Amino acid sequence: MNDLLPIDPFTVNPFEDTLRGMMRPWRMDQLERVPQIRIDLTESDTSYSIKADIPGVRKEDLDVRIEGNQVTIGAEVKKEREEKKNGRVLRSERQYGYASRSFSLPSSLDDAKAEAKYENGVLELTIPKKGSGNGRKLSVH
Repeated sequence: MNDLLPIDPFTVNPFEDTLRGMMRPWRMDQLERVPQIRIDLTESDTSYSIKADIPGVRKEDLDVRIEGNQVTIGAEVKKEREEKKNGRVLRSERQYGYASRSFSLPSSLDDAKAEAKYENGVLELTIPKKGSGNGRKLSVH
C-alpha cells in the first residue's frame, strides 16, 4: 500500500487530513483528472496580456470569449482510446475533460482588436482596453 501517509502534526487541520487519507480509495479519480488552466495576467496602459498554461490541448479545442470586461477561456482535452486484443488497461493517468476559467477585468475590453496565439501548450492573449463594446468569440492562431 503506497497510499499510506504519516499524519503531519503541523498541518492546519490534522483530523480532516486523516479522514481524507482514509477515504482515498473510494473517492472519484475523475474529479482530479480535469485539466486546470493556470494564468499570468499583466496590464499596461493600453492593454492586458494573459498567458494561460493549457498543455495537451489542440488549438481547435480552445474556446476564448470576450464579453464587456469578462474573459472566458475554455479547453477540452480528449483522451485517446486504445484497444488491446489480449490485454487490459490497469491504470490510466492521462488527463481528459473540460476546463473553463472566467474572470473580470477592471476596464472594458476592445474585443475587435484582441489577439490570441497558442504554441507549445501556452495560450497568449493580448486584449486592448476600450470604453464599451459587444462580445465576440476569438479564433486562436
